[in-house]
Amino acid sequence: MKRFRGIYWSQFTLTAGMVLLTLLLLGTSFFTLSYTYLMSEKQQELEEKARMVADLTHTYANNGSLPETFGGRSEGLEIIAQVAASISDIDFLIWDTGSNTMLTTDEALEGLEISLPSAVTRRVLSGGTYIGMTDLNIYSSRKYVVAVPITSDTLLGPKVAGMVLAVTEANSLTEMWRAFLGIFAMTAITVILIAFVASSVVAMRQTKPVKEMAVAARRFAGGNFDIRVNTASGRDDEIGELAEAFNAMADSLQQTEQQRREFIANISHELKTPMTSITGYAEGILDGTIPHDQEEHYLRIISDESRRLNRLVRRMLEVSRIQSADLLKEKAPFDICESMRRALISLEKKITDRNLDVEADIPEEPTLVLGDKDLITQVIYNLLENAAKFAYSGTTLYLGVKVRGEKAEVSVRNVGDTIAPEELPRLFERFHKADKSRSEDKDGVGLGLYIVKTILDQHQEQLRATSEDGVTTFTFTMTMAGESGKTVHER
Repeated sequence: MKRFRGIYWSQFTLTAGMVLLTLLLLGTSFFTLSYTYLMSEKQQELEEKARMVADLTHTYANNGSLPETFGGRSEGLEIIAQVAASISDIDFLIWDTGSNTMLTTDEALEGLEISLPSAVTRRVLSGGTYIGMTDLNIYSSRKYVVAVPITSDTLLGPKVAGMVLAVTEANSLTEMWRAFLGIFAMTAITVILIAFVASSVVAMRQTKPVKEMAVAARRFAGGNFDIRVNTASGRDDEIGELAEAFNAMADSLQQTEQQRREFIANISHELKTPMTSITGYAEGILDGTIPHDQEEHYLRIISDESRRLNRLVRRMLEVSRIQSADLLKEKAPFDICESMRRALISLEKKITDRNLDVEADIPEEPTLVLGDKDLITQVIYNLLENAAKFAYSGTTLYLGVKVRGEKAEVSVRNVGDTIAPEELPRLFERFHKADKSRSEDKDGVGLGLYIVKTILDQHQEQLRATSEDGVTTFTFTMTMAGESGKTVHER
C-alpha cells in the first residue's frame, strides 16, 4: 500500500528542518566565536598575571630579597601574590628549578610535596610558556593553567630560575557553555513552536481547497457534477486561481454532461422514429396486415425512412469528424468567392424547385481568407440550404460578402416567417428544429446549423443571426489572408 504523506506534514517537515538547520548553523558559529574569544581572553589574562608575578619574583631575587635557590619565603612577594589572586580569582604557584614549591596562594596545597608533570617543566624551563588544561598531578579535576619562566640575572646573563603557574577553574567556561546551550535550546523550541503554528495555519489554508477539489473530483467520477469548491474567501494567490479554474472546469463538465444527456435523448428520438416506421411497415407486409395492392406504397415509405436514417448517421459522423479535426494545421488562404459560387451551383436544383430567385453580391476579384476551404464551403452550403428550405416560394435569396477591415463578412438572407428572438440562439443546437410547418421539407435532422456553428467556432470566427419582419439573415466572419498566406495581423 502506498504511504500517503500530506502537504501539511511535508511543509511542516521542510519548515522545521530549515529552522533547525539555521539555528544549528548560527549556534555553532556563535559558540565557536564565543569560545575562541573567551579562551583567548582567559589565556591573555592568566599570562599577564603570571608574568607580573614572575617579574616581581625576578625583582625580589635580584634585590637579594630571596635566597638563590628560592628556598626561603618573601612576605612582600606573598602579599602581592595573594592580592593578585583575590582580585582575579586565580591561584598562583611558584616553583624553583628543582620543582620545589616556593610559594602558593592555594591553601589546600600548603605543606604538600608536589611533582609537576614533565610536559610542563620541560616547556617552561626551556624558556617557553605552557598553556593548557591539566590537573598538574595535584588537583582532582582538570584546570586551566598558564606557566611562565622566572629569570634571574647572573654573570653569564639571564637564567631560568623557576616558574610561575597561574591556575583557574574550568567550571566558569563550562557554566557559560551550559548557559549558552540552555538559551539556544529555549530559542530553538520557541522558534519551532512559532514555525509549527505558522506552518499549520498556512498549510491548512492551502490544503482546504485542495481537499475540497479531491472530494469534488471523486463525486465527478460518480456522476455528480453539482459540487463546487468554496471561493468565498477571496484568495488572490495560486490556490485561489486553481479553485476558480476548478469551478470553471466543473461548470464546463456539467454543461457537457447536460449536452450529452440531451444528445442521447435527441438521437434516441431521432433514431426511434424511422426505425419504428421501418419495423412496423416491414412486419405489416410480412404478416399480411398490409394489402398487396398497398405494399409498394409502404415499401417507398420504408425506403425514405432508411435514407433518412442514413443521412442522420452520416451527419453524426460528420459532426464527430469536424470536432476532432485540428483546423490550425489545415488553415490556408483561399478565395471565399469561389466557395460561394460552388455552393450556389450545388443548390441550383433545390433553389429552382422552390421557385426562388438569387441575388448574389459576389465580387469578380478574389477575396482571400484564412481557413479550411472545404469546411467553409460546407458552412455556406448549409446556410444556403437552410435559407432555401424556409424561404417563401417566389421570394429572393441573398448571398453576399463584404470586407470590413481585417474581416470578410458573408451573409445569407431569405424572406419567410419571422423567428422569435428567444428562438434564435437555439437554432444552432444539436437536433433543434424550428416549426416544421414553415417548410415543405420534412427530412431535416436538425444538425445543419449545429455543424455550421461547430466549424466556425473551431475557426475562432463569429456567427450571428437576426430575424425581423420576415427577413432572416445569417452572417459569419472570416479573417482576411495577407501576402504569402499571412494574416493581416502577421504582416
